[in-house]
Formats: sequence, structure tokens, C-alpha cells
Amino acid sequence: MSDGRSGVDRRGFLAAGLAGGAAAGMAPWFAPAAALAQQAQDEAPTPPGIGPETIAEAQKTLGLEFTGAEREAIAQSIGDLIGFYGDIRSAGLRNDEGPAEIFDPRLPGFEPPAGLALAGRYMQARPGTLPENDADICFAPISHLSHWVRTRQITSERLTRLYLARLRRLNAQLECVVTFMDEPALAQARRADAEIAAGNYRGPLHGLPWGAKDLFDTAGVPTTWGAAPWKDRVPERDATVVRKLDEAGAVLIAKLTMGALAYGDIWFGGRTRNPFNLEQGSSGSSAGSASATAAGCCAFTLGTETYGSIGSPSARCGATGFRPTFGRVSRDGAMALCWSLDKVGPICRTAECCAHVLKAINGYDPGDPATTRVPLPVDMITPLRGMKIGYDPSSYEGRWVTDEDRAVLDILRDERCELVEVSIPEGPWGQMIFMLITVEAAAAFDEMTRTDQDDLLTWQAPQAWPNTFRTGRFIPAVDYYNATRWRRRLMRQTNELFGGVQAIVAPQAHGAMHAITNMTGHPAITVRTGFREDGTPRANTVWGRLYDDAAVLRIGATLEGRLGQWSRRPALD
Repeated sequence: MSDGRSGVDRRGFLAAGLAGGAAAGMAPWFAPAAALAQQAQDEAPTPPGIGPETIAEAQKTLGLEFTGAEREAIAQSIGDLIGFYGDIRSAGLRNDEGPAEIFDPRLPGFEPPAGLALAGRYMQARPGTLPENDADICFAPISHLSHWVRTRQITSERLTRLYLARLRRLNAQLECVVTFMDEPALAQARRADAEIAAGNYRGPLHGLPWGAKDLFDTAGVPTTWGAAPWKDRVPERDATVVRKLDEAGAVLIAKLTMGALAYGDIWFGGRTRNPFNLEQGSSGSSAGSASATAAGCCAFTLGTETYGSIGSPSARCGATGFRPTFGRVSRDGAMALCWSLDKVGPICRTAECCAHVLKAINGYDPGDPATTRVPLPVDMITPLRGMKIGYDPSSYEGRWVTDEDRAVLDILRDERCELVEVSIPEGPWGQMIFMLITVEAAAAFDEMTRTDQDDLLTWQAPQAWPNTFRTGRFIPAVDYYNATRWRRRLMRQTNELFGGVQAIVAPQAHGAMHAITNMTGHPAITVRTGFREDGTPRANTVWGRLYDDAAVLRIGATLEGRLGQWSRRPALD
């Protein structure tokens, strides 16, 4: 069983563990294994270059101190591990091969929130006749677009051409597109027109053009992950969400930019811009999705979030971003960054638009073992009256808090909600989620680090992925696993936090809640609440109970309706 690299018989590693058990007084039948273990330990050579002095330096990265004898024993035992590292690396693990452990946000005794009929209840659209101005069409919400397409006031083909033309014209300023998909998009649009003309209307997304963050696989079309090492990558099949939207009749017109490997707004072709301030990046990592939506270049888009990648660009660009409960939407066919944190969600013009898209992509998928069968009862009509909504008073203090932020609380009071003061659990949550992401992401892109392909990434700052992935290799496995245990405790604390309220609201800058709820899997919506003096958008966030996505969407829609800020456009036309 020698691995051919270290020259160490790896049976010794297992046997050493057995020997420890025998020494502790285990049953006599263990004696032969104990003897074999001791012999293997005595004979196993220490790997070249690894001695007690190496361990003396390495222990500094652990915050621990060992004796000289302990360092000697550790150095001798590490040989087997190094050999096994080689076995793992030679296994050729793909990005889509996740770990055996599957994160589930549901604690024992979880009961999904009661809901209404699964068919969904939406606000009645009164869009009137089709506008003459193309920009008025392009900035319309899904409810208006679907009405015009369904009543054949505009064809899907014409709508698709309008969005493609706008996207091409503005892309030089926004840098939000990786791949245009004109030919397949127009073929999809013509199919939609034929089906609608024949009376085969699939629903509110039928014939509507959309854009996909460039980490969702599209058969025969490049999916680059925003990173130079994968810029020529062409998958053979569609991601589940792409397939579901195709089944809903939606028309995919472009693959949109993302920060390389789902971080920031810098990709291998440049930096994606905020439509409200072209000197400013759009934030990330769903950079192109938020930018294109806010600029009126798609009816809707899809993004992903691990730690703010839907909420942050949506807030920066003035879009409405919805992060569903972990497990609601399949990630099959999407680039994996952090298996226990990655989530897929819509970025749209309004909360109700998000509800329509979520309804289409929600549901269990055997391709993603983290998905669940919890129903999604959408209700955008019932008033908020009587709903208990929490807020932390400390979140509304300080020079960064504005009158627009406080107005959100006034609106909720006026809607006859019961506002309840809550205290956000205190802890090093930013450091915790960073550790989880660092380790899982370093594993997801292990080969890139080992082969120095990380040097090809455009962003090479200390806080960028290349250094983060390297750092991940020095995080102790024991401490990482204990962090996941602490995460479990945080899940219990957060469920208790939501025990007396249906949602929690805060100004967009509340970093603790972003970290906490991304780790616990709770849903969130980011909605535009106003504008700064420089003309850039401001936003607030609403977080909800697990799988109570419908309530979060309804609160977001109510705030948008009362604030009247969602329809303001960037000065691009």
C-alpha cells in the first residue's frame, strides 16, 4: 500500500490509531494491531524537510505550543498524511462534486410556515396599452411585460430585439455582458410567439428576455465563471434553473458578468459598472445581473449569493434582489464556491417580479441534494396588518442612518404592523463566515492553486481569491470543524430571534445580519429606499423566517409601493 511518493506504508497511520486504543486499555484482541502500529511507527521515515523544527514554526499558525517530544512525534506522523494528500489530489475532483455532508437549515422540530394556495396571489396589473417609447417598455416590470406579450400587443421577438439592442448599446459603458446569445434567443422568442398565438400560454415569464450570471451552465454556450482560466469553457448541458426558465417560456439573451469566481465586480474582461454612477463598480459578485437589470437591459436576471453577492450589487445599482431560503432553488449546473452557503436568486425591478421568477425556479431537484420539498405559497395581496416585524434600535443610530431608513419603520407602523425591538446575536460572525468560505472555496478551486492558474486571475490583491485560497490551506481542520459546530449554535439562536417576529428590517449596511443569515440560510430581500446626494441608490434589507420567503417578498413589495423609488431610472438614454 505504499503511495509511491513518500515511501511510507500508510497502514501505519491506521495502525497507530489502533495502538492508541490498545494502550488505553481496549480489549485483548486489539494487541496484534497495537504491535503492528508500534512497529510501523518505529520504522516510518520522516518526510524529507519535515522535522521538529518545521513543526515548531508551523505551530505558530495554530496558536498552540507543543513540547519537543510532541513535535518529534508529529513530524514523524505527517508523512502518511502527505502521502494521502497526493491521493486526494490525483482523484481529479470536479467543481460539481460536492462534499458528503449536506447543509440543512432546518433544526429538529422544524415546521414550515402555513401558507395560502400554491397557485399564488399577485397584485392585479393595469399596464394600459403598450408604450410608444422603447425605454418605457424595457423598464416595465414583469406584470406589464407579460400582459403585453400575452395580449399580443408586442411579440416576444420584438421585445427580445429591443433588449438585445439596448444591451449592446450600453455594454460599452456598463461592461456587463460576457456572451451575447442573439441567435438562440431569437429562436426561443419565435417559439414563444408561435405557442402564444396557438393559445399555449405558459405563464407570466413566457416570451420575456432574461440574463444569467455567467456561472450557470448553458449547453453549447460559454460559461466562464468570470475567470481567465475558464474563459473558453463550454458546458454540455443546462443548469437546472436555466432549464426551468426555458420550460417557463423565458428567453435567455445573454450571459452576464460576475466577479471572477464569484467575488467582486472585476472579471477577466474588465470591471462592471453601476448604471447610476459609471465611475463606480457595480459591486459583486452578481455584478452584471444587477447592472443590466437596473439599466433596463433585461426583464429580469438571476444571481447567486454566498455572502452578499445578490444583496450588495442590488443595493449598489438600485435593483431588487431576493435571496431565497437555502435549499429552495437548485444549484445543479452552477459553479460551486461554498457548498454550505451558495444560494440562487432573482434580481429584478420589483419584489413582485422576484416572486414570479422564484415561483418558476423553486423546488426540489435530485441534482442538488440540498434542495427541499417545502412548498412556496406566494401571496402579494394580503395587507401587512398585524404582522410582527423586528428591528434592532442600534441599527438606526449613527451618522450613516438616514431619514429614508427611518421612513421604512414609519411605513410599517402605518401599515399596522407591530414593531418589536430585537437584539442581534453578538459574535465574530464576519470572521466565522470568512473561515467557512475560505476553506470551502479553497477546496473547490484546489487544483487552480496547485497548478498556479490563480496567477491568471485579473485581481491579485491580498484580499482577492488567489491569496484567500492559499490562506485556506493553513486553517486547522479541527478549528474549521468547530466553527461549523458554533454555526449550529448560531442557527438555534437565530431561530429563537425569529421566534417572536415574522421578519426583521434594517438599513442595508447591517453587516452582522448579512453574515448571520447567510450562515443560517434565512431569506432576505434588498429594496431601493432612496438616493444619495450623488444620485446613487440607497437600500434597506428585510430578512424572514426559514421558508417564509413569501412574507419577505410581500413586505418588500409594500415598501416599494409606499416609497415610490423603484421606478427611477439611471441617466443612460
